[in-house]
Amino acid sequence: MAEEDRVSWQELDAELAATPGIVSAYVARLDRPPTYVRLPRQRHYAASTMKVAVLAALYRAAEAGTIDLDAPVPVRNTFDSALPGAAAFGCARDYDNDPTVWERLGGQASLRWLARRMITRSSNLATNLVLGHVGLPAVAEVWRRVGAQHSVTARGIEDFAARDAGLDNLVTAADLAALLGAIATNRLATPATCADMLEVLLAQQRREDLPAGLPPGTRIAHKNGWVRGVRHAAGVVFPDDAPPYAVVVCTSADPAAGDRDAAACQLIARVSRTAWLARHDLAPN
Repeated sequence: MAEEDRVSWQELDAELAATPGIVSAYVARLDRPPTYVRLPRQRHYAASTMKVAVLAALYRAAEAGTIDLDAPVPVRNTFDSALPGAAAFGCARDYDNDPTVWERLGGQASLRWLARRMITRSSNLATNLVLGHVGLPAVAEVWRRVGAQHSVTARGIEDFAARDAGLDNLVTAADLAALLGAIATNRLATPATCADMLEVLLAQQRREDLPAGLPPGTRIAHKNGWVRGVRHAAGVVFPDDAPPYAVVVCTSADPAAGDRDAAACQLIARVSRTAWLARHDLAPN
């Protein structure tokens, strides 16, 4: 990426404003006011970015001694709905991103292994299994502790009865930056526990959005999420020559407009590249 590729924040903002749908963004050094924001408190359907809060709830419970990350748990596909009185639900195998977890259906796996598949391969089945052990209140506590003002994890993946009743998973760019920043700066748990969470996020295998805007080999702890009409990516970048920084982009468009996922990935990579080029002077705006 040559310096002549540098784009001003004003030009980037104009590009995001012209993008169909709603685009939110947040770029900041950790524990500092942001350099660039666009609609940072706009609520978006969370897609799989909510899995970072589930990961944090799990590791905090392990730190507290209420969960053993390495104890085997049953791998099943039946879950209680978040809507009282609703029937149990399950995940659709062909809608998941990780067949490896499904190969253990009827057997056992450790919560540590399931949490890793939840993040690195974005497994929906693994997410619901982990969520079933930590509980929604523990995830809500994670959001509260990082100061999230608008984000909520109200149900499991594919809990359609709860969704149809208005219980949904929502995030904002600012809240996702706060969550990842709290992990990266050891404010959500002990340094050892936060380092363990970061290690999982650094192992992310889906790299078609934020990492695509970075030089090969750049360390980034991140999670993305996507459904038709939605593509989000949130991460902390660790340059060798500058302090770490958070970069979050949330995009939501009308699903009826067609599949725009490739274009959304390119847009997110564009924001990521711009933040990278500005990494030495990420000061508050």
